[in-house]
Order: sequence, then structure tokens, then C-alpha cells
Amino acid sequence: MQTRREILLEPSSINASVTSSSEATKSKTVIQMEKDKIYLLLNQFVKKIPIMVVMKAMGMESDQEVVQMVGRDPRYGALLLPSIEECSGVGIYTQEQALEYLETKVKRAMYAAPASQKEGRALPILRDVFLANVPVRCNNFRPKCLYVAVMMRRMMEAILNKDAMDDKDYVGNKRLELSGQLISLLFEDLFKTTISEVKKLIDHALSKPSRSSALDPSQFLRSRETITVGLERTLSTGNFDIKRFRMHRKGMTQVLARLSFIGTLGYMTKISPQFEKSRKVSGPRALQPSQWGMLCPCDTPEGEACGLVKNLALMTHVTTDEDEGPLISLCYCLGVEDLELLSGEELHTPNSFLVILNGLILGKHRRPQHFAQAMRKLRRAGKVGEFVSVFVNEKQRCVYIASDGGRVCRPLVIADKGISRIKEHHMKELLDGVRTFDDFLHDGLIEYLDVNEENNALIALYEKEATPETTHIEIEPFTILGVCAGLIPYPHHNQSPRNTYQCAMGKQAMGNIAYNQLCRMDTLLYLLVYPQRPLLTTRTIELVGYDKLGAGQNATVAVMSYSGYDIEDAIVMNKSSLDRGFGRCIVMKRYSAVNQKYETGASDRILRPQRTGPGSERMQILDDDGIAAPGEIIRPNDVYLNKESSIHTRGTRVSSESLPDSAYRPARQTYKGPEGESCVVDRVALSSDRNSNLSIKFLIRHTRRPEVGDKFSSRHGQKGVCGTIIQQEDFPFSERGICPDLIMNPHGFPSRMTVGKMIELLGGKAGVSCGRFHYGSAFGEPSGHADRVEAISETLVKHGFSYNGKDFIYSGITGCPLQAYIFMGPIYYQKLKHMVLDKMHARGNGPRVMLTRQPTEGRARNGGLRVGEMERDCLIAYGASMLIFERLMISSDPFEVQVCRKCGLLGYYSHKLKTGICSSCKNGDNVSTMKLPYACKLLIQELQSMNIVPRLKLAEA
Repeated sequence: MQTRREILLEPSSINASVTSSSEATKSKTVIQMEKDKIYLLLNQFVKKIPIMVVMKAMGMESDQEVVQMVGRDPRYGALLLPSIEECSGVGIYTQEQALEYLETKVKRAMYAAPASQKEGRALPILRDVFLANVPVRCNNFRPKCLYVAVMMRRMMEAILNKDAMDDKDYVGNKRLELSGQLISLLFEDLFKTTISEVKKLIDHALSKPSRSSALDPSQFLRSRETITVGLERTLSTGNFDIKRFRMHRKGMTQVLARLSFIGTLGYMTKISPQFEKSRKVSGPRALQPSQWGMLCPCDTPEGEACGLVKNLALMTHVTTDEDEGPLISLCYCLGVEDLELLSGEELHTPNSFLVILNGLILGKHRRPQHFAQAMRKLRRAGKVGEFVSVFVNEKQRCVYIASDGGRVCRPLVIADKGISRIKEHHMKELLDGVRTFDDFLHDGLIEYLDVNEENNALIALYEKEATPETTHIEIEPFTILGVCAGLIPYPHHNQSPRNTYQCAMGKQAMGNIAYNQLCRMDTLLYLLVYPQRPLLTTRTIELVGYDKLGAGQNATVAVMSYSGYDIEDAIVMNKSSLDRGFGRCIVMKRYSAVNQKYETGASDRILRPQRTGPGSERMQILDDDGIAAPGEIIRPNDVYLNKESSIHTRGTRVSSESLPDSAYRPARQTYKGPEGESCVVDRVALSSDRNSNLSIKFLIRHTRRPEVGDKFSSRHGQKGVCGTIIQQEDFPFSERGICPDLIMNPHGFPSRMTVGKMIELLGGKAGVSCGRFHYGSAFGEPSGHADRVEAISETLVKHGFSYNGKDFIYSGITGCPLQAYIFMGPIYYQKLKHMVLDKMHARGNGPRVMLTRQPTEGRARNGGLRVGEMERDCLIAYGASMLIFERLMISSDPFEVQVCRKCGLLGYYSHKLKTGICSSCKNGDNVSTMKLPYACKLLIQELQSMNIVPRLKLAEA
């Protein structure tokens, strides 16, 4: 239940809304306060209905009982008074009168069956739709009345005390929808549809008077593949439609991006919001304090979806639905008093709490804390599901028990009076492999808490900080970060947006995607030739396996300015490093072709290539079967499949053997790649598709070395492009003769405050010199998961380096020592998928759009570069009139028109009379030729078609 203030025009409009779903229906019930009167809003009724009428319709005819149910506090009674007066003002005192009043307010259905007119329609709506989660047994509406009373009480509390409002951005009030829940809902809908369809068909078959064959129900099932088609439609289009619940959602499916291993993992933990991104609201985008440990604070995209799309943290678990039946009986055993036995007066006695299970009011309990302790004991003993949460809300005087799906929860170590239950011998068993995480859970050493129950706990970060009041201890503080943010070393030393940038860029880094990457046929695959694991690693990297499938290389970086080609984050690269394979990557692209069979019996065919004659030089790479051979070097415009397609696709059946060569037209597939680049046919796979046609897939491999303009990034959101590549002999070198791979400009540090990058350089340098991997996990210094700078400096000094990581450097050009010590050491650099070769675009003349005769748009269509409104404004400001004229007409769409000087309309050029003729004046006496943009001529003609006549007035030039 969520009470929240709606932003409406009426003053102080507060409402309580319940979104409930039973097996048959989903409904949203809203109780709203307007001008001191309380109304019910329900979609099945025409307009809002006074709440007291509803109570009377459900059999509570006594006003006194309603007041008692809400509470004897005079403030509540005063707030109820206007509603009671309004009800008696309409003249409704009994249940019959209330139901008659409601009958008039029910929405008329479009195709109402006349039979249902006799029995009232208001009662079934109250029974089945209104608060659908509260069941009505034998027309006993009392539980529903109690529920309404509790809703009204919560609403009045919110009016009297502004703190009682629910925050709808609070993570404890949210539920995540998992794919399994959604697909099961969809399947249930399709299954019921199928059953009703089959029933119709069988009834139709049985109604025939004479049947020749026995009835076979299976044929009706097989004829309509409703379930298959429905599931496939949802998965391919992303449109999720369920007619019963009136659910229509778009974009529910997304294609899993296999760009890098970490990109795939990050995609799996992504949480997409329901509402659209365009609304400029800051509320849902803000970082909620309740996200701690459940959702990653760093990993969110920049731009319009910022703060709406979130990611799960490392240890988060999302619950699934559990059976409620046993829990209900257990609660009654533990001393919950059933509401049936209580009068309205006893409902709000001061010393007892309501017990609510998944939004269903079970009853009351006299000793709530005792009850909660008992439930938790049972949960830790494994008698109740481990994801059931028990939450005592002192403010609302309720005990909430939740066993529904979609809550986020995380594991914590249980502490008794501040002493952790996990002892040394448990950890030793874990190290020996005798004990697993699940054993910790079953033995009651660890338990899962959701966001609400965390509010009843006192959690210590570390064991040494625990006090006697502490109930739980964190397993590890770095688990508040997600998968992508866990790759960053020392993220707690960086400015926070830098970590967010790295989360977005880590998904675009090239590396490995999986162990089977060389057996896959992906549409597009980016691989690094020599991936390495980071020298400075974190615990998360080891937990998710990034050290086995890395996406980057450890580059020796010197922080200095060099050559002026390193301004604004550009990087100067060492040519010899590139020759040795630094940053070299492979791009694999898949091209596919299908050998189509047609209903006429004809099919496509693949021919042997011509070895001599015209066009044979483009077929050099084909094998004798007309398909490109693996391992051949393929160049632009080469044919990789010598295919011919049939002309007879419709009509009479023909046999494919008897067709002459004239019945085929050539449909050769040619390779269109970047000019001047040579690629290799990596693999060719032959298979059959679902219509049993031969399908041929080619994987074309292109090895690229870094060039000027390729994008690189370290793990701290410091992205830069390669500015220039310089020979190693001109590079600076250290006393030990070490030459850096990259030179980075020092101006990237001060304003960005990425201190973590400097510590990474120190830690990497120490790791290289002493031969062990150093750690830089988030918040890891107290627990020993991150090396301290002091310890790293000691290691450096021990191995003969300066404590601050600076080196004595000689210039490669003059050979003299540089004036300053240079900060130099290894940093893990990622090569991102944005490469110049895929972006470079220019054109002289090329294709044009048919309609406007202007150049096409975009790199894929070989389009032009547009001079838009703002560029035009600049040219106007400079007064470059001829340049504007050239850009906007001569280079774009010049067109010669014949204009009549007398009437100012467009004419045409008659080739027979060799002169221009005006169509309205019917002669060519005063027709002049002029140049117009073709788009302008088009506009004039389109306006003429709408009965607007633009006339051109010409003056002598």
C-alpha cells in the first residue's frame, strides 16, 4: 500500500492507492480526499463515489462501527464527519439503497449481455474488482471493510502528520519484474486463449450432424500454434500485451550485447524503469540512501536515462514468489488474533500491532517484537523460506511480512550482542572447501535482509566497530558496488562522476567475450590480440572472472607533455610498442546468404566461378563450388558468393532441373568494406534455416593496429584519442632504459581529481618490481583488500625507485636529462570500440534522394555533410553571401526552371519548339530561364496542389 501526495490542483489532496492482482483480475483502487470528503476512485465506476456509500453497500450500515474501525481519536472522527453527512444527504441508509445508488454509477459495457441485467452488477464489482487481493468468502465483506478502514486511517495520519507519507522512490516500496514472472504471465494468458479456441473448434466439430471420422482433439491443438507464435512475437518485437489485464508495454525485450565479457555481465544486472525517459523529473533520478548495498551507486548511464536505469550490486538477490498458505497458518500459530473475532472497537487498541502479509491484513498481535523475533528464529533455522522478510513499523503500528517476488535483498552476517556468529573455524572450513555459502545460510550464520527489514537492524561495517546493540555485520563494504564499478581500482579516491564514466566505457572496451569466442558466429565481434590481466587488481575482478577474460593491456605511461599532440586528453603513442602488438585488435563481421526455395519448385543456385574472361578477376577467391574459400584475402568489390536467383517465384510448378539458364538472373554477393583495407575470410559455415533452405554464413576478419584517432581509456574515466605516433628513438627513456608506451598530458589530473589513477600507477610499478599483484578494492584499506600508499612506497624504495614513483628521464631527441622528474609506471589501458576507420566519412559527389534531389544523409548511404540552420547563421554573420549561395543551392540541388514574367508561374521547356512555354498564358513570349533549388520548385508545386498560388516576380539582373 502506498500513501502519497498527488500533485493535483486541489489543495492538500492526499490519496491512498492499492494496486492488487488476483488470479482473475488486476485493479487499482484509490481512496482520495477532496474538499474534506473521502471518495473512492475505481475504473469500473463512472465517477468518484462517496466512501460511506461503499461501506454501506458492503453491509456496514452503522456509521458508529465505521468510526470505531478507523479509530476513536476525535481527530479521525472530525475528518470522517463530512463524508458521513454527504452519505445521509443523498439519502442512503441501508445496504439495498447503497447498491441501487451504485447500480446507476457502473460503466455500461459496450456489448452487455441482457441476462446479467437482472442480478445487480455493483455487488460483483465490489466483490471481485474492488481490492481484489482481499478474498470474499460466502459474501462476507467484513475483511474488505477492515481494509478500507485501515486505508482511511493511514490517509488521515498522512493529513495530520506529514511524515507518514510513503516515498514512492524508496527502494523498499519497489518490486523488480524478472523475466520468469513476465513469461509465466504471458504463457498463462496464451494457454487460456488456446484452451478457449480449442473448445470452440471442438464444439463446432461436434455440432455437425454427420461426422465421418472419430474426433481427434490433438489435431485442433496442433493446427493453431498460438503459444509458440505468441511467445515468439513478444520476444522478437518486445511488445508485451495481455488482454485480460489490459497490459500493453513496448520495448520489454532487449538484445544482449556481446561486445565484451564485462559488457555482457553488466547487461545482465541492468534494471530498466517502467516510465519514459523524457520527463525531466529529478525525484526518481536521485541517489536514494536506501539503495545502499542493493543497487550500485556508480553504474548508471549519462544523458537522458541518468539515474533511471540502475544496476544491481554485487551480492544482491532478487526474490521470487513463495507460497503464502503455510505462512498464514504459521502466523496464526504464533499468536496472531483473527480479525473476524474482534469488534471494530478492539481494532486499534494501543498495545497491539496489525499483522500484514503481502498487503493482506491477517490480524492483530499483542507482542509484535516477540512475534518478529519468533519469525526470524524460524527463518534462521530454515523452517521458513530464507527470503521472507519481517519488518516491524513502529510509526504505523504494523508488522509487515513479505514473501512476494521482486524484492531486492542481500546477505549479512548475524551478530549476537555485537559478536559475529562466523568464527575462525568456519572460515577455515570455507578455505578447505568443506563449507559453501549455502551452508552458512542453512546454519543460520548469514541471513538475507531486504530494504525494509534493514530498518529494524543495526549493521556494523567491520567486526571491530560492532557495539553490543549491533544485530548484523557487513560481509564486505566493496559489495555495495556493482560488477562494472568493481573493476575500478581505488574508486574511493576518485571524484564520483569519473567512476560513472568508467562504468559506461568499461562496457565498450575490446577484449574477450567468452572462452568459445573463436567458435561463435556473431554479427560483429571485437577481439584484442594480446589481452592482459590488470597488474593492479581488485577482489571483484577475481570474483567475476575478469582476470581470466581481460579487456585491456598494461601500458607503461609517462605523465609529461610532449610534442603538443597531446592537448585535451590526446595520447602520444610509441610506434615500436604498436609494432610489438600493443592495442592491436581483430574485427570479425558476419555476412550471410540464403539459398531460397520457392513455392513453384524452383530454387536459387550457386554456380562455378568464371576463371577467365571479363569479371573473373573479382572471383579469384572463390572455390570451385562458388563459395569463398577460408583463408583467402578479400578486397572491396570481390565476389564471395556466386549465386543466381530464379525468376519463376510465383505461378505454375516447374522442376528445377528443366529450367534453362535464361530463367535465372545473377545475384552475386560482393564484399563492401573500407577502401584500401585487406580482410581475410576467416570461416565459412553451411547450415539450414527453419524453412530448410541452405544458409551460408561468412565470417570476415580484419586485423587493425592503432592509428591516429582511435579511442583509448584508463579505468578511471580518462578517455582520450591517439594524437600522434612517434618513433621509439625520439621517445624519452629512463635511467634503466625503459621507454614508455604512452605519454599522457599532466593536465588531465588536476581538474578531474582521479587520485586513484596515480595510486594505480604506483601500485602497478611496485607489483612489476616485486612480482605480486597488488589490490585496490573499494574501501579495502581497513580490511586489507587494498594496499596502502605507504606500503607501496616502501616496496618501491626497496627496489631502487623513488618513493613517489618519479623517474630520472633523458630526452630521446637531445639525449640530455629532462629538467624535472617524470611520474612513470604501468597503468591498465582499454581500447574502446570507437575507431577512426568506422567513423571516417567524406564525399565529393554521390547519391541523391529521389524526392528532393538533395544529397543523401548518413555515412552508411555515402551521404553529404549538411550545412544546417546554425552553420547558415554563422555564414550570414560573416556576410559570406556567395558561400551561402554555393552551399545551399549549387552544391546541393540546382535546377533550371522556366518562369513566366507576366503571371509569375512555372512553365516548361518544349523541345519541339526549342523554347519555354507558360502553361497558363499558353504562349512563350515572356518566359525566362532561372536557377532555383529543386526543393523550392517542389514546395511551389506542393502549395499549388493545395490551392495556394505562389508567383515569382522577376527583375533584370
